[in-house]
Amino acid sequence: QVQLVESGGGLVQAGGSLRLSCLASGIIFGLNDMGWYRQAPGKQRELVADITSGGSTNYADSVKGRFTISRDNAKNTVYLQMNSLKPEDTAVYYCKAKVYVRYYWGQGTQVTVSS
Repeated sequence: QVQLVESGGGLVQAGGSLRLSCLASGIIFGLNDMGWYRQAPGKQRELVADITSGGSTNYADSVKGRFTISRDNAKNTVYLQMNSLKPEDTAVYYCKAKVYVRYYWGQGTQVTVSS
């Protein structure tokens, strides 16, 4: 069974950095696109960044130049390096992965940026 487990969230001051990790387990092969989404209180879940198995990336305009998504295919892990964090980045961050034609979500990790 496919499971996604996020880690690395926490509380940080504005201007600080955090690195999120998401490990996809239970997968032998077939792992395709992976990505990070976030959901702030009272708002819809939105795409932050995604990355294909070949390494092509896509970012939300609000995080371009500040966040970097990467992946280690040998470890079935995707990362999100978040720099210059702002209070408006506060949200629960979710990992999403496509395995063959199915999509899976992690449980989420809280990121809180204080002003």
